[in-house]
Amino acid sequence: MKVAIVTDSNSGIGIDEAKRLGVTVVPMPFLIDGEEYFENVNLDQKGFYEKLLKGADVSTSQPSISVVVDTWKKLLETYDEVVHIPMSSGLSASCETATNFAREFNGKVEVVDNKRISVTQKQAVYDALYLAKQGMSAKEIKEKLLQSSMNSSIYIMLSTLKYLKKGGRITPAAAILGKVLGIKPVLQIQGAKLDKFAQVLSFSLGRKKMIEQIIKDMTTRFKDLYEQNRLKIFMAYTYDEDKIENFRREADKALSKYNLKVEMIDPLSLSVSCHIGEGAIAIACCESLVQD
Repeated sequence: MKVAIVTDSNSGIGIDEAKRLGVTVVPMPFLIDGEEYFENVNLDQKGFYEKLLKGADVSTSQPSISVVVDTWKKLLETYDEVVHIPMSSGLSASCETATNFAREFNGKVEVVDNKRISVTQKQAVYDALYLAKQGMSAKEIKEKLLQSSMNSSIYIMLSTLKYLKKGGRITPAAAILGKVLGIKPVLQIQGAKLDKFAQVLSFSLGRKKMIEQIIKDMTTRFKDLYEQNRLKIFMAYTYDEDKIENFRREADKALSKYNLKVEMIDPLSLSVSCHIGEGAIAIACCESLVQD
């Protein structure tokens, strides 16, 4: 069986990497001052943040289902089956929409809601590619990915409350108070959706807290995976490369006693950045199904 792997741009997989891996990436749309853009199609990271920092109004939307369906149809001209790995259903309705339309393909398209986003979603793509090379069918790959879906953890600290306020996730009063006090929210994804984790008064305290928590997860919830060498550590960020590089050095120092290090650092996708703004940093751990 020839199985094609499809994901969306929230995985952080760009055009060049997609070609190298042999996967198809559906670009997630976002709006800037009412005009539609697609990451790495008609706007790159630099251009996005130039507009964002000048006060542009940004928002997101689902990809056109016709684009997704046409992508599947084209792939099925040369592949037997398709595995589609969108961002978590808890963060977007695009997963549910794709699942509904996949039913029209009589089992040839399997949509996987494995509760991932960004670097953990990218790992799911790597896992799917590995499993496909082992000769698994689309259905078998989906089952494997679903089994590991909850074996991931993400912590993300924001530098601004502006975009949470705009999205209605916090009240205007809370945003003003946070700005006055310099509070930095730390959020978490432990499955499908984004939730509160902690509030800190500085980035240094936030970095320390996130590293401590990822080590706690690694040595408690995911102890078996860690001991089996099946756990990987990743980072992601928005806009500020120096900030994430400092975070990486701090994390690597703490992780060294566990014989681990940060294996991948990616900029967060622009459609995610619309909701959290510039200057965010994140650390994640997740299971890898790839056997070296």
